Amino acid sequence: MLPKTADHMTWHQSYDAVEGVMMHPSDDEAWKHFNSVHPHFSAESRNVRLGLCTDGFNPFGSFAAPYSCWPVILTVFNLPPGMFMRPKFMFLSIVIPGPSNPDRNIDVCLQPLIDELTKLWSSGALIYDISRKQNFIMRATLMWTINDFPAYGMVSRWSTHGKLVCPYCMENNKAFTLTNGGKASSFYCRRRFLPPNHRYRKNRKDFFVGRVEKDVAPLRLFGEELHDVVSEYVDIVFGLQSGKQKFHGFGLTLNWVKRGIFWELPYWKTNLLHHNLDVMYIEKNVFENIFNIVMDMKGKTKDNIKARLDIALFYNHQNMELVCDGSRVAKPRASFVLEKNAQLLVYKWLKSLRFLDGHASNISRLANMEECKLYGMKSHDYHVFMQTLIPLAYRDLLLKEIWDALTEISHFFRDTCSNKLNVDHIERLETNIIETLCKLEMIFPPSFFDSMEHLPIHLPFEAKVGGLVQYRWMYPFERLDITVAM
Repeated sequence: MLPKTADHMTWHQSYDAVEGVMMHPSDDEAWKHFNSVHPHFSAESRNVRLGLCTDGFNPFGSFAAPYSCWPVILTVFNLPPGMFMRPKFMFLSIVIPGPSNPDRNIDVCLQPLIDELTKLWSSGALIYDISRKQNFIMRATLMWTINDFPAYGMVSRWSTHGKLVCPYCMENNKAFTLTNGGKASSFYCRRRFLPPNHRYRKNRKDFFVGRVEKDVAPLRLFGEELHDVVSEYVDIVFGLQSGKQKFHGFGLTLNWVKRGIFWELPYWKTNLLHHNLDVMYIEKNVFENIFNIVMDMKGKTKDNIKARLDIALFYNHQNMELVCDGSRVAKPRASFVLEKNAQLLVYKWLKSLRFLDGHASNISRLANMEECKLYGMKSHDYHVFMQTLIPLAYRDLLLKEIWDALTEISHFFRDTCSNKLNVDHIERLETNIIETLCKLEMIFPPSFFDSMEHLPIHLPFEAKVGGLVQYRWMYPFERLDITVAM
């Protein structure tokens, strides 16, 4: 390590933080809480704080035979904001080979790394500090993991499949299976997060038909409370020859697959945030759902025949119900679906778009006007569409109340991804996103609301505890995956 880089490892202790403003992980609640619980660790500013990420990719390219390779990457949070998410400060610690993802057996592959992290915490390692010209005992801690949502289930051991997918609501999730759609829907899961006297709670007409919301938001478990819960699930040990094993009530009253290996770290139960919801993944899926249903994408829209049948059961929108005319069944066009001419206007506008160099890819090349489709979208393209283009694309084409709701969800992701977060602003985001999602409930059918339309409720909480999204999402790690593949 260069002397200048070694000196930057203590930057987090010397920089002038502004009260109530988050610009670095050292400003967030999780970092400060860890300092208060482990003062012996925080007393040495050179002790290292790490983040862990794992994600699968095909090293042979998307056109090759199916193969999933899983690198495990560590990154250092001690450094200044402009340094620690750069590739040279990300360290490839383990490569889990394919041909398929490790799934439940990932703990077996992570065991050597957990043993090393435990040793670095308990006894540390003798290190030479080139900036101060002295030896010292360096210790390290793992602050949290960073994964997309499918990998979240692998590392946390809370399954991200089924009705109980939310790792915060857990068994208190109110998701249900649609009668005709046959899939889990998070429709009717948001009003309980509203204040007790909010007008939406008593609205019987525009939400789940005939229901008044009296429930309160479920308590979020973390730290010692969550440790007490997962300590009950220690009987199952997975390995390559273990076969399929499940706890009683799995998928109905709990979604724990087993007790995760990260709980073997001595300090893990004192962390306020263990695993991060990936804003990149949630943002991408929310945009896809919105774009597909508004543009009436064949085979992808969630406004189909089965969705209209479910509307008659759960929703008080008679103008969206199927119309039977003798032997024919007609599906009335919903107010949130653009007509063909309006869709062509959107694609024509996308064809004419030009951005400043470095802001986005060439969006115009993604739009196909003949087929009315977008091709070759990358993760960052979804990011640009969600935060910048949705309010512009649908302005004057949708009803005002629909455009307002879509603009609010767009602005929510934009504000959440800001490079500077004010604590008071985060609290407003936490209130606003609940109302925004309730507005979407009044517009879209129950089939629209999968887990991705529920998880944004918890993003402001994670921002308040874990700090800026830029240091807790998958973008830098996905770019590194490309480098590893090359």
